[in-house]
Amino acid sequence: MKRFRVSVLIGAAALASCASPQGGIVPVKSSSGSVSFTGSMWVDSVMRTLTLRDKAAQMVWPSTWGDYAATNSTQWKNLSKLIREEKVGGFTMSVGSPTEIATKINAMQEMSGIPLIFGADFETGAGYRARGPYFLPNAIDLGGAVMLPPQMALGATRDTALAYEAGRVTAIEGRALGVQIAYAPVLDVNNNAANPVINVRSYGEDPALVARMGASFIRGVQENGMIATGKHFPGHGDTEINSHIGLPVVSVSRSRLDTVEFVPFKGAVSADVGAMMSFHGLMPALDPAGVPGTLSSVVMQNVLRGDLGFRGMLISDAMDMRGVLDQFGGVEAAKRAVAAGIDVLIQPVNVRETIEAVVTGVAEGRYTEARLDSSVRRILVMKEKMGLARSKFVSIEDIRRKVGDSAHYALAQRIAERSITLVKDSLSQLPLSTDKTKKILLVGYAGRTDLGATVTFNSVIASRFTSVRTELVNAGDATPNYARIEAAADSADVIVVSSYSTQSIDQAMSVSAPASFAGFINRLIAKGRKPVVVAFGNPYFMQQIPGVPAYVVAWGGFAPSQGAAARALLGDAPITGKLPITIPLGAGNRTAAFGAGLTR
Repeated sequence: MKRFRVSVLIGAAALASCASPQGGIVPVKSSSGSVSFTGSMWVDSVMRTLTLRDKAAQMVWPSTWGDYAATNSTQWKNLSKLIREEKVGGFTMSVGSPTEIATKINAMQEMSGIPLIFGADFETGAGYRARGPYFLPNAIDLGGAVMLPPQMALGATRDTALAYEAGRVTAIEGRALGVQIAYAPVLDVNNNAANPVINVRSYGEDPALVARMGASFIRGVQENGMIATGKHFPGHGDTEINSHIGLPVVSVSRSRLDTVEFVPFKGAVSADVGAMMSFHGLMPALDPAGVPGTLSSVVMQNVLRGDLGFRGMLISDAMDMRGVLDQFGGVEAAKRAVAAGIDVLIQPVNVRETIEAVVTGVAEGRYTEARLDSSVRRILVMKEKMGLARSKFVSIEDIRRKVGDSAHYALAQRIAERSITLVKDSLSQLPLSTDKTKKILLVGYAGRTDLGATVTFNSVIASRFTSVRTELVNAGDATPNYARIEAAADSADVIVVSSYSTQSIDQAMSVSAPASFAGFINRLIAKGRKPVVVAFGNPYFMQQIPGVPAYVVAWGGFAPSQGAAARALLGDAPITGKLPITIPLGAGNRTAAFGAGLTR
């Protein structure tokens, strides 16, 4: 068997469970001491069939919805062209129900000569993308894959065993859907409270904590048959610019990067992470040339592969983001990314132009065809490792046995309960009164499209008291009638405000809640109304209401976190979470520091 040195590395257990029988994938030591993998007969045979353009196409992975698409629909015709004519190597799968995603993936695999490989943003489990929809107008939750609490909730638990279990459940459900690569975990150290895009997607602000939790999640994913992806190297945590809509700059020293930003990525390399995703941002301390990390050979090759010793697959962040488009445009950005060492270009603006740009880069002498070969071999080895050379289809019947399993939901509830963090209770208001006759006012603040907001939380609280009034403020309403709600608060014995304000990844310019909402709470405080605020979205919201007497962080707004927060407020469950971040409160107010958290 002819051998190829293809630099791909994932956990040994995953390797054993997923390796194809057609020539093993055996780790070997090179003369330099680095770990590489030999190729196989299957990889060798596929490589011989590929033209230069075919190789470029293997490196380009568009995105597609996981929704229903009739075979004569425009969407399906476009997908067919991407697979049959453009011959792309894989896809990033976006939102849909579990059965629709799996059915669609099987149909797409049927059209492809070389098996396709699929990645998805599974930062909070497969439910991050394969959640069932709501049926309107009744807002009936139609179920789906399990949505785990955000990564920062896991950081609040400090429990690496829970992080491992989160990875394990993600892999089991994701593979049942036909997805092989989880674009997770987020390894960014969120040490900037104003970061509008990472926020609760991170495990926290402490590099060591992020490293421990991330490595455990990676092992959970890869020891159960899926590839994990650490993101976003070299680190998207200390920024105030959303790379979807602008170009962030992290202006810190190399020594700071080594001791903070790089720590979780080093931990991921030690945990044999299979893939890394790049950061569309500038780090002058690494490359003063002024190009985003994705397009920098210094960052991708010298630092990530050289200094950190990463040998896996390099995946770009989405190539339709302004962080790379504004400076160079799609065609030039694609060439620069490949020249920098990126193996996979995901979500390009124009698939055909991107493939042709990669090919043109060879003709222009920007890189060689052998450079493309190294990336294509990594992709093919990954496909074989995931068993796609043997069978590229998933069992639709198997979905109901693995996706949305009750034990997986129990894990989500356990994480949620362990994560609830009581940051402040200066008037000892918690747990809430046991007097069932108390008048309770529940005020929720959420976007109009967040159909699940307040539902579980309000239901659990209302089950304990005989007089409960609920109000829901639409975050999209420019002029909410706060005066009416403040009047209702005057006659309430207990006021609980639940905030579902969070970052919108694609659009967020700022993570702050509107001044009108913060002003409403501050007026209640000024009038001595003693509101209890529960943050189901942005945990840093306390910065805008520093005088609030009771502040609880629940980290995420889905049902498990809502239920856990309600039970914690009622005293039915202990409160044990610790802040994995610091909430700076400004002059005259005591900062809520890392590790803070009152137990109840």
